Amino acid sequence: MATVKLGSKAEAFHLDGHSWICNTELPSDITIEIGEISFHLHKFPLLNRSGLLKKLINEYQDENGKGCILQLHDLPGRSRIFELVAKFCYDVKIELNSYNVAALRCAAEHLCMTEEYFGGNLISQTENFLNEIFGNWKDSMKVLETCGDLLPLAEELHIVTRCINSLAMKACADPNLFGWPMSARSSLKSSDGNILWNGISTEEKPKAIESDWWYEESSSLSFPLYKRLILSMESKGMKAENIGGSLIFYAKKYFRGLSRNSSFHDGTSRLIPVPPASALSESDQRVLLEEIVGLLPTEKGVISTTFLLRLLRTAMILHAGPACRENLEKRIGAQLDEASLEDLLIPNLGYSVETLYDIDCVQRMLDHFMSINPTDLTGSPAIADEAQLIDTVPSLTPMTMVAKLVDGYLAEVAPDVNLKFPKFQALAALIPEYARPLDDGIYRAIDIYLKSHPWLTDSEREQLCRLMNCQKLSLEACTHAAQNERLPLRVVVQVLFFEQLRLRTSVAGWFFVSENMDNIDVVDNGNLIQPKNNERNPDNEITLEEKDEMPLMETDDMRQRIAELEKECKNMKKEIEKLGKPKSTWSAICKRFPRLGFGSRSEHQSSQT
Repeated sequence: MATVKLGSKAEAFHLDGHSWICNTELPSDITIEIGEISFHLHKFPLLNRSGLLKKLINEYQDENGKGCILQLHDLPGRSRIFELVAKFCYDVKIELNSYNVAALRCAAEHLCMTEEYFGGNLISQTENFLNEIFGNWKDSMKVLETCGDLLPLAEELHIVTRCINSLAMKACADPNLFGWPMSARSSLKSSDGNILWNGISTEEKPKAIESDWWYEESSSLSFPLYKRLILSMESKGMKAENIGGSLIFYAKKYFRGLSRNSSFHDGTSRLIPVPPASALSESDQRVLLEEIVGLLPTEKGVISTTFLLRLLRTAMILHAGPACRENLEKRIGAQLDEASLEDLLIPNLGYSVETLYDIDCVQRMLDHFMSINPTDLTGSPAIADEAQLIDTVPSLTPMTMVAKLVDGYLAEVAPDVNLKFPKFQALAALIPEYARPLDDGIYRAIDIYLKSHPWLTDSEREQLCRLMNCQKLSLEACTHAAQNERLPLRVVVQVLFFEQLRLRTSVAGWFFVSENMDNIDVVDNGNLIQPKNNERNPDNEITLEEKDEMPLMETDDMRQRIAELEKECKNMKKEIEKLGKPKSTWSAICKRFPRLGFGSRSEHQSSQT
């Protein structure tokens, strides 16, 4: 820490109770009162240094005969700083440092301690020291911290502005290039300051300084000063990532709930925003949060979606203004594909709590995501075989990731008996059909909702099931759906129909390959494959490598899968008969869907041949 000593005399004051007394043989002829402290001094040293004290002494009229008594209750720094001013006037040694220089500069300005009254007066001395301090990060930060109690005079003297400009310039510069605030060094040193490695003395190389080296120290500032520092850094070209990182550090320091690794499922209903020593009222907390949100960089992805969601929960707890919540919801919606399901489960903290989670908030964020992401109007894909559904890995586009996230969210909120049908349906319908490579997720959510809401009408069940595409269910989902008593009969029949149609497509493809393989013969030399009929053009010879690459399907596996599907269909028929369905209805279904294969095993065998 930089220090400068002024004056040449030894200590000439002593404290007696609440009074400072000068250690001289001359009796005191002036008393200066600041708060509860009194200074018993002499007029001459004060008249030579301070224009204000000279004026007050000349204008003072002793009406009571008690001597000259002046009151300086509005002096910057109060009695602690005036003690140093008095010592300076008596040419007693004082120490200037980063903790007292700003207050001494303001006090000197208040007392008019200019060069007009004394060469090398306190104003010039403190100004010179300030100019030296502005070259050092740590000292500049300490000066700025002390300016909070010296406003507005510190602002009028441009101490605050000069500190902020100095700090912002250093934060924006490369610390490895200029060497501030300091370079981290290893503790393994020899006596001459060199690193010892295997007995060899080498020159020490400074370690690279991370870009977040200034976060912790700047977080100690009061928010008005911190805000000005951030805005100054932003104007000087500070990267948005560093601005966002500093704001996150500052917010976590004053809102402890933002740094928790756990979610809101731990039963905590209120945050402890700041340490007890600096506790803020709820209104002050709300203002602080709204100010921090307003400073967040607007660039997408700079602030993580997880942190934004935690900010949003905190804003709900503190009942922040609508503008603050809307700002956060739009930021989250713009990068909703980066959210996790756990963070999206926001407890409903409204005055009229209907559901366990705040589904309206999630729907607003999803609406914003859909508004900035164009929707592909491509129609439903053609019926794909099972291999396409299982083996094809969908590209993880933002829309696909959000679709998976919403399906998981719907499955989590579906057990809530207070969740109304229109709200569940509206949220699920926001995801376009093309965004789901597989519809297993939305099927699971629908099944959980139907189980938790058994009072739904047949019409409502039908509407829910229209949200999923039976053609895009996996084999496991189809097996489950075929035995699901909660699904409407039409949906079950549709699932079985598309599954058998997909299977027939696979079988047809296998027979096509099998017929082509029967017309291929291998030559004795093993290098060429020729058609059995000699009429084929010899130029169309096929190598053994090409034969190995042809798609083959084992006959036994295919027959086993067909038998399993027949068994499922028969079980489905028995379940429907147990429900009391008339045979005429079942016959009508079979006639309408003759390919469902509900006939006898002989009929299936004939169809296979």
